[in-house]
Amino acid sequence: MKLLVCVSKTPETTTKIQLTADQSDLDKSGVQYIMNPYDEWYALVRALELKEAVGGTVTILNVGAADNDTVIRKGLAIGADDAIRVNTDGGSSLYIAKQIAEQAAGYDIIFFGKETIDYNGSEVGAMVAEFLGLPYVGDASNLEMNGNQATVTRDIEGGVEVVEVETPFAVSAAKGMAEQRIPNMRGIMMAKRKPLNVVEPVDFPETTQVNHYELPAEKTAVKLIDPDNMEELVRLLHEEARVI
Repeated sequence: MKLLVCVSKTPETTTKIQLTADQSDLDKSGVQYIMNPYDEWYALVRALELKEAVGGTVTILNVGAADNDTVIRKGLAIGADDAIRVNTDGGSSLYIAKQIAEQAAGYDIIFFGKETIDYNGSEVGAMVAEFLGLPYVGDASNLEMNGNQATVTRDIEGGVEVVEVETPFAVSAAKGMAEQRIPNMRGIMMAKRKPLNVVEPVDFPETTQVNHYELPAEKTAVKLIDPDNMEELVRLLHEEARVI
């Protein structure tokens, strides 16, 4: 099987969010970046498990500049066979999906993490599937193969849904799809010799533009009310409490 795993670079989960002076972007000074956890822990590892079970290859695809190579090499160290990087700083979800779609033809399964931990958009996977005319299954927590047919379990409100789909298709991986793998020293050394193919982006117009970002309001101090003072509690709920 030919398996493609789309990965992105995100700020480390404990990063303190600061904006640039004009509030047009994240202030990237001092920010440590990692591979998006949903891409790494669930999408990539499940692809590697399928390769180990039925054979084939696992390719990593990233849309980003040269400083993304460290993140890509980690994926190669975990076990991917090769990688492609589309050489652009990226842009909107639609722009990134178009760049992925240009490189993604011919794969049996295209994996995504269910969302990135920075923007939480959950948009790119479905857009890529639309560009390629493929079935798309989102928020999948389990995927089993029987020949060219997959049985996919996905989380829905109040329960789970089990669907069957034939390759080729696209899927986004959620918690439960696989267990995190830590690259060992052999994998890290081999990753340096695995091919990383850099390609230029295709022309595609941007349809959206970010005007500015705003940080949420600071949390107010907690007020403690004597349990016997119900009148004060009722007054505060009516006059000061806010629904968030």
